[in-house]
Amino acid sequence: MTNFRFNSITPHPLLCAYVAKLWVFESTGRLPAGERKLIVPNANLKLTLTYRNGIAARVGNNPFLQRENELTLTGLIDTPVTLDPQEDADTGTIIVEFNPLGAYRLFKISLDEVRNQIVDMTALFGNTVKKIQSQLTDAATPELKLQLLQNFLLKQLEGATPDPIFDYCVDRISSSKGLIPVATLEKATGYTSRWLQKKFAENLGTSPKNLAEIVRFKQFYQAYSSGAPANQLKQLVFEYYYDQSHFLRAFRRFTGTTPTELQNSVNELSIRNFAG
Repeated sequence: MTNFRFNSITPHPLLCAYVAKLWVFESTGRLPAGERKLIVPNANLKLTLTYRNGIAARVGNNPFLQRENELTLTGLIDTPVTLDPQEDADTGTIIVEFNPLGAYRLFKISLDEVRNQIVDMTALFGNTVKKIQSQLTDAATPELKLQLLQNFLLKQLEGATPDPIFDYCVDRISSSKGLIPVATLEKATGYTSRWLQKKFAENLGTSPKNLAEIVRFKQFYQAYSSGAPANQLKQLVFEYYYDQSHFLRAFRRFTGTTPTELQNSVNELSIRNFAG
């Protein structure tokens, strides 16, 4: 039987506003073949260091391999992801999840380029990342790797320029739990839907409407994956969706299956990865 554990880490105070979760995942091998290794979109971009073994992932229909001692950036995901250790052996991974306000401050690229992608950081940033990746490989313990990784992120944060309009729109989407229409954001900011979509594509990798859809589904899936009673789930469906068919389309889009099919195959890895 495979054993695994999550160790949640408190980020450096200067990173807390931008890091949604920082954690270390360790396992003794692959999950049982019959379990669904599903990761559901949560609107966070991810920086991953696989320091022991590698991770084989599938984003939608596209396979990706995160090799041992490789630093990768996962763009905004809006499709189901499955993953498992590359080899059936001990695995160690550090994951930094950036909230929608975080990644654009730290990584000076158009994040639309990495949407639904897992990309080797050296391909994006060259020698800067090669140097820190070498240091991370040489660090003897996960604790030292975490320190180096956070120092790297703090360096990336120096000189970061906030985008007030984008930040305002993300905050409104988050505080409304995904229920705010884009037209309301247009009226509140004075910018057109086309301008906002371009800004969101650069700073997050998706549109404000799509972010709202992910945030809205998150409200239901957090309750669903934690075993909330049926009456509470029914209430959430009608709170966030027009009708049952609207909800089922969203569920299939973000999980690749139906609630009934998924109910008996969700495992602790999926739940812990989503909720933190």
